[in-house]
Amino acid sequence: MGLGGTTLQTLKLATIPSPSSFRSVFKPSSRTFLYRNSHRQRPQFPLFSVRGFSASAVQATVTTAPKTTSPDEKGVKPQWKAAIDFKWIRDNKDTVASNIKKRNSNANLELVLELYNKMLNLQKLIVTHRKQEVERLRGERNAVANKMKGKLESAERQKLIEEGKDLKEGLLTLEEDLLKLIDELQQEAQCIPNMTHPDVPIGGEDSSTIRKTVGSPREFKFPVKDHLQLGKDLDLFDFDAASEVSGSKFYYLKNEAVMLEMGLINWTLLEVMKWGFTPLTTPEIVRSSVVEKCGFQPRGTNTQVYSIEGSDQCLIGTAEIPVGGIHMDSILSASLLPLKYVAVSHCFRTEAGAAGTATRGLYRVHQFSKLEMFILCQPEESDFYHEELIKIEEDLFSSLGLHYKTLDMASGDLGAPAYRKFDIEAWMPGLARFGEISSASNCTDYQSRRLGIRYRSSEPASTNPKKGKSNLSPPQFVHTLNATACAVPRMIVCLLENNQQEDGSVVIPEPLRPFMGGLELIQPKSR
Repeated sequence: MGLGGTTLQTLKLATIPSPSSFRSVFKPSSRTFLYRNSHRQRPQFPLFSVRGFSASAVQATVTTAPKTTSPDEKGVKPQWKAAIDFKWIRDNKDTVASNIKKRNSNANLELVLELYNKMLNLQKLIVTHRKQEVERLRGERNAVANKMKGKLESAERQKLIEEGKDLKEGLLTLEEDLLKLIDELQQEAQCIPNMTHPDVPIGGEDSSTIRKTVGSPREFKFPVKDHLQLGKDLDLFDFDAASEVSGSKFYYLKNEAVMLEMGLINWTLLEVMKWGFTPLTTPEIVRSSVVEKCGFQPRGTNTQVYSIEGSDQCLIGTAEIPVGGIHMDSILSASLLPLKYVAVSHCFRTEAGAAGTATRGLYRVHQFSKLEMFILCQPEESDFYHEELIKIEEDLFSSLGLHYKTLDMASGDLGAPAYRKFDIEAWMPGLARFGEISSASNCTDYQSRRLGIRYRSSEPASTNPKKGKSNLSPPQFVHTLNATACAVPRMIVCLLENNQQEDGSVVIPEPLRPFMGGLELIQPKSR
């Protein structure tokens, strides 16, 4: 499930214990990959023409100096630059403006274009009108240096030193003005959302269309309990104690619920690995700049991200963020693509503004375990792998016997990075409604332009390269995709409510039983 555009919420952390119960079984290789021979057959599928942010641009840059001021403070320079194709945005102003409106984005396109034009004019001024002046200033500075080689009175020498300093400062002023303008342009342009797939429904969440429906609601011949009541009767979790220890929307899992969580994680992990995914456990604290590079806006109005006071770090809201950062500032060999990961992590979300019955119990909490799939691929393959991700999700949920529907989410419900997003909502009889249990997003090159992840084909750029020129083809930005394999708390809600029995017990789905010591039934505890 995605993490929306958000502001950072600060928290104080003392000693932080090891965040994960799982040991990493994969160590990422070097950030720049060597080419290798590959004769794999690429899947064939229709291509979509997406020019949004796909034209070549300068490589994203990153500086690692720590922040010392609040990210909300105006005038703070961004610590990184996205490789945004401003020329394409200017040349396709109407298309971009229409897309911003479809997405209900607050991006200020007019300001972006105004700043871009100012930047071009300033660059032109520096290159043309100031060229002779710069040469003159340099000449005068050299003359000052030559005069100082002779014997001069102390006062005259000091005067020449000051003149030289003034001349040097004059040279730097133009460059400083340009850097400030570029920083302001970056801050505004990074708010522009990704372009939108032509088949995406236009409108708010209610305009989303049903792509597929699987199964039907189970008919119960007894009063249905929700997962909260089932958890209480079966002694599976404790919200009251967790509220005293940590606050609202935290919980303890107990007894068979712990086994159910571990069973879900291990079963899902092995099922996804059959599709060629490399398993990962991830850091659960990341730099706030990486959150921004993945397209989440920590300066927004709805707080979802916890930040650590006195540092530039945040708790992750989804493993998509640390996985996206593995190959940050890399040029990959095309022969290595696609790179497919499935990551196990805890996730932390403030869930600001959430209220009502939709947030009761395990449905919406501040901390939860999740398995996230993440793919890096060549641009022409991202639609194919988007379909693959949704098939994996549907196969998993069908295996567990869930009644669900797959939705093609409307433009107004897409996060800034997503070009297209499919959500899956499962029937939860205790809540008497469908609830979201997963999503799958194609982010095209929106994230890779911010993270600086490119690939280079092993094919030569030309058979007759010019003298002194490299024969290598120019690097291109990869496409990134992410999808939820298993959000544990919501899966527990589904399994408890759909598999409850009249005697108060809950049947364990068959695929999970080998991962729960052969347990077939959760029964009420004898008192």
